[in-house]
Amino acid sequence: MGRLRRRAAGLTWKAAVFITVMCCGLAALLGVLVHVSVTDQTVGEARDHALDRLTQATEAFEAGDRLPPGAGVDPAGLPAELRTLAAGGRRGTMVGTGDPYPTMWAAGPVSGGRALAVQVDYAQGVRTIEGLDRAILGSSALAIGVTLLVGAFAVTRVTRRLHSTAQVARRISAGDLDARVGDPRAGDPRTGGPASPQDEVAAVAGALDTMASSLQNKLLSEQRFTADVAHELRTPLTGLHAAAELLPPGRPTELVRDRVAALRTLTEDLLEISRLDARSERAEVDAVRLGDVAERVVRAAGPGAGTGIGTEISILRDAVVETDRRRLERVLGNLVANAHRHGRGPVTLTVDGGVITVRDHGDGYPEYLLGHGPQRFRTEGGARGHGLGLTIAVGQAEVLGARLVFANGVGGGAVAVLTLADS
Repeated sequence: MGRLRRRAAGLTWKAAVFITVMCCGLAALLGVLVHVSVTDQTVGEARDHALDRLTQATEAFEAGDRLPPGAGVDPAGLPAELRTLAAGGRRGTMVGTGDPYPTMWAAGPVSGGRALAVQVDYAQGVRTIEGLDRAILGSSALAIGVTLLVGAFAVTRVTRRLHSTAQVARRISAGDLDARVGDPRAGDPRTGGPASPQDEVAAVAGALDTMASSLQNKLLSEQRFTADVAHELRTPLTGLHAAAELLPPGRPTELVRDRVAALRTLTEDLLEISRLDARSERAEVDAVRLGDVAERVVRAAGPGAGTGIGTEISILRDAVVETDRRRLERVLGNLVANAHRHGRGPVTLTVDGGVITVRDHGDGYPEYLLGHGPQRFRTEGGARGHGLGLTIAVGQAEVLGARLVFANGVGGGAVAVLTLADS
């Protein structure tokens, strides 16, 4: 869940950064365009005014009249570049850099290789440009802030809905087939009605709900079928068992009774799995000493089938927990039986507080079981059994509120670790 929240937060932050960068880029582009345009206009007006003043000063100089204010021949503050330009016989303008206040200079040639220059106050133009720059920065910051808030709000709504959809998907994968997103913008999953084509998140939520409903219906149908078949088999199997007991002693009779017993066990296992799938099982909790349970399970298991090897008990730390004794014995009995059937000795059952470990020294669990858990009616390499024992063990552990983990031990062998809720 923490990883999911980080991903949602990452999407929100990525969207916020993207929106911020785009807004900053757009604001910078518009600001530069406006700044350049207004600066060119302001400088152009000041240049035209200075050139007009220069023309008037030139006419007064040529007429021998008194020069207007701000005009002079080779004045001290005239920029060197502009002085050189005028001495070369050309007219030009330049913004002064060393003046006490912003000044626009205009200069032109006069007799004697000298420069006639006019100085025009440019402070108003500078203030206009500076005021414009401040307005651009302020409006850009405001626009970016508002856009970022609106964008973050919109993206957060989307990520919140995606987060909710992901939570429901995780609940479904964990076995809660009743979980639904229930997005009002999505179509009705019962009728398969489509979501709005303008809302992709609603389309995903609707597809997930439809998939969950379809999966739930199929699983319920399979569960009912399994339960019905197992229930219908009980009556003829009971009669077959009674008939087998009437057969005369002998090897054929033993084979018939053995196969009938195996078929009855399979039928009872199927019925138990059906009840577990339907989640109708309820634990009857009582105080249970785990050491006593382990000894009862080992005595009931006896020597491993076909191996003559018993199960070693190791009680590192005994404990009393609140659990269902019958279901706990069922889980441990199936684990021990599986160790004898598919592994090799020695088989050990270890009690360490509320943690019980069953280990053999065979080839270990297959990769599919470690990756996806026990699968009914699947075994590897022609091994005996139907894959129901471990499936029942997992189901009963869930009823107990315990955690059952399968692993392969260091140096070989299958290891099943049952951790009870009180541990």
